[in-house]
Amino acid sequence: MTSPLKVLICGSGCAGPALVYWLMRLGHRVTVVERYPTLRAAGAQIDLRAQGIEVVKRMGLLESVRDKLVDEEGMRFVDSTGKSWGTVLANKSGQGAQSLTSEYEIMRGDLVQILYDATKDHEGVEYIFGKSVERFEQDDQKVTVYFSDGAVDDYDLLVGADGQGSRVRKAILPPGAPDPYRRIGACAAYWKIPRRETDDRMASVYAATKGRAIFRRCNSGSTQVLVSKRDDGNELNSLARAPVEQQKEIWEGILRGAGWETERFVEGMKSADDFYCQELVQVRTETWYKGRVVLLGDAGYCPSPLTGMGTTASFVGAYVLAGEITRHPGDLVAALASYDAVFRPFVHEMQTLYRGLVRLAMPMSPWVIRIRCYFTWMVCSLKIPDFISKFSAADRGGWKLPKYPELMAIEKQ
Repeated sequence: MTSPLKVLICGSGCAGPALVYWLMRLGHRVTVVERYPTLRAAGAQIDLRAQGIEVVKRMGLLESVRDKLVDEEGMRFVDSTGKSWGTVLANKSGQGAQSLTSEYEIMRGDLVQILYDATKDHEGVEYIFGKSVERFEQDDQKVTVYFSDGAVDDYDLLVGADGQGSRVRKAILPPGAPDPYRRIGACAAYWKIPRRETDDRMASVYAATKGRAIFRRCNSGSTQVLVSKRDDGNELNSLARAPVEQQKEIWEGILRGAGWETERFVEGMKSADDFYCQELVQVRTETWYKGRVVLLGDAGYCPSPLTGMGTTASFVGAYVLAGEITRHPGDLVAALASYDAVFRPFVHEMQTLYRGLVRLAMPMSPWVIRIRCYFTWMVCSLKIPDFISKFSAADRGGWKLPKYPELMAIEKQ
């Protein structure tokens, strides 16, 4: 390796610290800036799938992840009365693909904390909270960054791991570039409520009329509520920017009278301090890098929660970016171009999302719901989902995770 790089990463979620892990072990100096005043160790249940599981194994963090897993047995589909029409169990055989519930379900906050604990005390790593990048400029030799507190510093590489609303991405997109957001036509919200004894280890999914879908998932201490609403006319795409109390009022109006346990969920929402609302989108752009600035995770290729691949994309993207930097020592331009070329086919595969399936997940008509219930009953009775999981390839789309000698050496240490 040539002289160590001085790297600045914007964002301390999953993608940024995953990259920190590899770069610090390779001897580079890394600073992470996070605009929030503390580590954002909160959020909904997420999971690892496909190639993302292998990356965590190579990081040596799989046992740390196992220690914090949410014990979810599978997913059941219920109707307005709570009657189960079918269940898909998690594939915990260690072979084949993950089912609707992954073997590696974990709370976002726990995974963020694992990454932070694994990197924060390493020499050459610094986390700075309550600070953000205001702007930057670059030339062939460096990126000059201007921070929110008035500080100015130079870096060899700037990484935008600042989420689907990335300010770094906005700064590097060329004039007239297409809108990077592919709107799926749905809005979602999340919050926690007190757990009841009847809230078991099965995730429950309920489809109501008017394009509403309601999920209930449990961890050891609370019950998670996730709701989504079809929004064909894009009437809700600005809801996430409204005051929280206004968001809650609108969701109350959407969910009242929907059936199942929605009245309980709405009452719990009123006092929830972790309520979160977002439009469901994908980030699609041809510009993943410009000069010495590169995008990572949701900032460059958010697949949307509906794909279940967001966390995996962050981990695999960090691994490939670090690997290409080692493969092209002293030539960041070539490294970033190769990161794009190597990883983009995987991103294209994981972002495949058919609009018809989105409509089926959030149906408008009671007849569609009834047909879906009977179809679910038939498919689950024949154990077709179990068969598909066990005999499908674990890797998504057949894309093979690259092997980088320097990173493999880290794995063996």
